[in-house]
Amino acid sequence: MRLEQLQAFLAIAQTGSFQQAAKKCGVTQSTISRQIQALEADLGVELFHRTSHAKLTLGGEHLLPRVRKICQEWESATQELADLIAGKQPELCVAAIHSVCAFYLPPILQKFCHDYSEVQLRVTSLGSDRALKVLKDGLVDLAIVMNNRFLTTGREMVVEVLYDEPIEVLTAANHPLAQYEFIPWSELIRYPQVVFKDGYGMQRLIQDKFERMEAKLQAALEVNTLDAFRGVVRQGELIALLPHSALVEARYDPTLAVRALACNNTAALTDTSSLTRRVVMVTTQDRLQIPPIKHFWQLVRENLPPKLDEVRSAS
Repeated sequence: MRLEQLQAFLAIAQTGSFQQAAKKCGVTQSTISRQIQALEADLGVELFHRTSHAKLTLGGEHLLPRVRKICQEWESATQELADLIAGKQPELCVAAIHSVCAFYLPPILQKFCHDYSEVQLRVTSLGSDRALKVLKDGLVDLAIVMNNRFLTTGREMVVEVLYDEPIEVLTAANHPLAQYEFIPWSELIRYPQVVFKDGYGMQRLIQDKFERMEAKLQAALEVNTLDAFRGVVRQGELIALLPHSALVEARYDPTLAVRALACNNTAALTDTSSLTRRVVMVTTQDRLQIPPIKHFWQLVRENLPPKLDEVRSAS
């Protein structure tokens, strides 16, 4: 049973004529006849009385509402796909890490909404691992995350490197480490830290760094928002290792201090090179063919990360 056979059956039922049905379907009358014969052979029942006027048999009458529904569903599906390819999708869903959502994305979101006012833009702030999972599950169209090559590999994946940024130290303004311009790792490891919860790329990056140094990470508290990091560190005891983009507000807070990490080597610590993270944008090949998604992708490529003065004005 083929779709064109069902369409031919419906056209005959609507026009009452094999000849008129052929014109409606844009084929010859002999083609319509063969399609109906094949359909009747598949079903094992005659569908029309062959008279001057094609009249449905009892079997045809029972089949008609089912075929009408199938053809309507097919028309709706093809129209939706045509609209999708033409960029007429109802919404665009983005998942991004917290620091990008807070400081880098807002101007891009505003520009996209202006360019595609008919598309509902939905943005969710998530950790990298979770953002990539919802992308793979088809719940979002695009993710901006900390790179994880184990989660972004696959022939269908498209990965755009956006920027690399240093990891810096957040402390209270009166914390002992705040006296340093560049904090030595030998001093840093002495203090308890507030870290991201499990499942966040930053938590894994820092843990791996300490393991390579054969040092113990004193993870005293786990949180998952930038406000929580600032609030906890502000109390004076705990410190945090955070990416540069997550520290925009902290730089203008007199109760907090942001310091770079030193890159000197010591006998006790064999791996004290600077610590960085890579931020990437990820989608799939098929999604990148859709005009609104492609346009958002291009906006991010051209504008992220923004210039320093743009970040200051946004904050």
